[in-house]
Amino acid sequence: MAISLATVLRSLFAVLGSVMLITLLYTIFTDGLPFRLDLLTPWMAATLVDFYINIVPIAAWFFYKESNWISAALWIILLACFGSLTTCGYILLHLMKLSTKESEDPIYYVLLGHSNKYGVVNKHKHSPVLIARVLFSALGLLMLGTLLYTLFTDGSPFRRELFTPWMMATLIDFYINVTALSVWVAYKESSWISAVVWIVLLICFGSITTCVYIILQLWQLTSQDPIYLVLFKSGDRAESRCEGVLI
Repeated sequence: MAISLATVLRSLFAVLGSVMLITLLYTIFTDGLPFRLDLLTPWMAATLVDFYINIVPIAAWFFYKESNWISAALWIILLACFGSLTTCGYILLHLMKLSTKESEDPIYYVLLGHSNKYGVVNKHKHSPVLIARVLFSALGLLMLGTLLYTLFTDGSPFRRELFTPWMMATLIDFYINVTALSVWVAYKESSWISAVVWIVLLICFGSITTCVYIILQLWQLTSQDPIYLVLFKSGDRAESRCEGVLI
């Protein structure tokens, strides 16, 4: 009997969440709390900038997905505090809620919000699509500037002394979130080759790639489109519009 994609995703995010929880607890017990100035090296600071830029699109998805502002704010706070633990928990929670029919297309239904905050036609004075283009352009440039500045002032990141226990924990946290974004990219892309290329770029360049990818996807929308359509591959956008009307 073939294993369904929904089952694979549930297992994947359950394992990743467990790995992050074990990593977090182990690092706290062996190296103490992370709130120490000696840990904040230039490359740790750059990694944190990379990390938090990468969770901006995840936070935006939480906001779209949740039915009210309070629950959205709570999940976003948890995301900022616990990173990929929250990402895995949130995705796993929604994967577990899927019906048998929805499990046939789990990524689409997990991405889909349960309330349409925006409407099918944009009625805002300022287009959310245009605002998002500017936002992710700024974030991408911020990360590029941070990367170049840190390279020029602190040298290469591939030095043994930089790989402290908390740096390793942060990198694990970062790449678990990259895994979640990679699943989305694989869903969005029409071919495995393009998906693999983008995922490799995500692994190598982190949030710079995230920002570039999102900007390119946003340019496929008009300024009047609801911004949540960026979540879906082109074949699912018409269906998601209908879902937005019915929800």
